[in-house]
Amino acid sequence: QAQLVESGGGFVQPGGSLRLSCTASIISLENYAIGWFRQAPGKEREGIVCIPAKDGRTYYRSTVQGRFTISRDNSKNAAYLDMNDLKPDDTGVYYCATAKSAWCSSSYYYAPGYDYWGQGTQVTVSS
Repeated sequence: QAQLVESGGGFVQPGGSLRLSCTASIISLENYAIGWFRQAPGKEREGIVCIPAKDGRTYYRSTVQGRFTISRDNSKNAAYLDMNDLKPDDTGVYYCATAKSAWCSSSYYYAPGYDYWGQGTQVTVSS
């Protein structure tokens, strides 16, 4: 059984918005930093954002800074990625993952720093 489940992806026009959700099917998320990754067609998976379990720095990749916002609701065992002003280059499969600690670091984009993953949700941005 998948540890995490992403939802909320879909097809949107450039400039549109989506909210992705990440829920844990088995584990509790409250003690883990959570990252979002994406993999564009023909490209390698890239980390785009990380939010700490409680206190600490949230990291955003420069290409999404100001457009994407990560949040979490530990009472719902969930994390979210609000995506605004979507661009065609945002197209890809989006994954959430739990970090191997409660905090994010400057290596937030490094996939081996995460333990549990979802199966991804497709986001397609096209006119």
